Amino acid sequence: MYGKAAICLTFVILFLISCSIYVGTIDLRSYFFPLLQSPPVSRSVCATDRPLRVYMYDLPRKFHVGMLGRRSSVEEGDENAPITMENFPPWPSTSGIKRQHSVEYWLMASLLYDGDGDEDREAVRVSDPEAADAFFVPFFSSLSFNTHGHNMTDPETEIDRKLQVELLEFLRQSKYYQRSGGRDHVIPMTHPNAFRFLRQQLNASVLVVVDFGRYPKTMSSLSKDVVAPYVHVVDTFIDDNPPDPYESRSTLLFFRGNTVRKDEGKIRVKLAKLLSGIDDVHYEKSVATPNNIKMSTKGMRLSKFCLHPAGDTPSSCRLFDAIVSHCVPVIVSDKIELPYEDEIDYSEFSIFFSMKEALEPGYLVNQLRQFPKDRWTQMWKRLKNISHHYEFQYPPKKEDAVNMLWRQVKHKLPGVQLAVHRSRRLKVPDWWRRRR
Repeated sequence: MYGKAAICLTFVILFLISCSIYVGTIDLRSYFFPLLQSPPVSRSVCATDRPLRVYMYDLPRKFHVGMLGRRSSVEEGDENAPITMENFPPWPSTSGIKRQHSVEYWLMASLLYDGDGDEDREAVRVSDPEAADAFFVPFFSSLSFNTHGHNMTDPETEIDRKLQVELLEFLRQSKYYQRSGGRDHVIPMTHPNAFRFLRQQLNASVLVVVDFGRYPKTMSSLSKDVVAPYVHVVDTFIDDNPPDPYESRSTLLFFRGNTVRKDEGKIRVKLAKLLSGIDDVHYEKSVATPNNIKMSTKGMRLSKFCLHPAGDTPSSCRLFDAIVSHCVPVIVSDKIELPYEDEIDYSEFSIFFSMKEALEPGYLVNQLRQFPKDRWTQMWKRLKNISHHYEFQYPPKKEDAVNMLWRQVKHKLPGVQLAVHRSRRLKVPDWWRRRR
């Protein structure tokens, strides 16, 4: 009798253990076969507070600083000599309006910097690609367009195209680019015509753009790409501490710039007709020369509001000139996307009008005249507090534009990892990409 009971009890115990193993509550393999255990899953980079680890490709100088038009301490003609913090040339002071598209330069500079203050940096360069969270491609695609055939009809345009072809060949030979399909590669393209010949072939990478005006939805989107500010061309307003900031700015609304633009930018000509002849509104057609930039600097600092209509694309450098001038931006653009918008609320220091509202006679100016002084003062204070996020500088500083952009890249990496992992296991075409 006791023997039968023992046999039944043993059977029940074995049955319960078998069920536990089957559903996963007990893992005997971890006790008896520890070497068969799966390796621990690595934590996402966004789950840590450490800086983003970036591997930067060593490209020949013709892809980046060779276009700056000046010698560095590296001997001239040594095209393949490595670029270091010591021989990295400064951005040319005579570059004029080209500076607004120099984001690529400052991103590269931040990775070359190996000075103190790593705890304040969002990204650090690593020499081992196996240790990298992301890969930076130091091709100055915007400067290449501005340098090689800016008018798009010059024979020099062929140089820009050839550089794009060579870069694409280089990347396709990289096992790290092949491994992810380029998804974890960061490529700046801030000029609307940057990489215009072959950009569609890089549509999987993290692109650094200023807006999506020239990019089809199949190529670029907020889900994977980073929106960067233009590099401001006016000087930052440092000593902006008047007793009454509102009254110290005598002009209600200021605009100075090119009025002949494409697409949404055609609104500039219409606004010129609506705003002409108003005493405290300054709306002037101008081109970017050193003297005109100085006059724009002065005008913005003396104005309560600075008008920012769309340019050839939904955005323009003027918005960021206004921010560092502490002039409350008045944004007229139906399709604009803004930098760092997951961290910064632009409604705290900017005013937005639709294209339709802006073209209603008298509406825009009347709204600004009725804008409460105390609310304007709050916006002015907010501009002073956040303007450092739009400063591109070397060495980089905590929370400046470069560090903010690297943090944006870091925010994109979970989506990158998701895409890479899914692509490795899919056996059929991705159903999410099919039209429904």
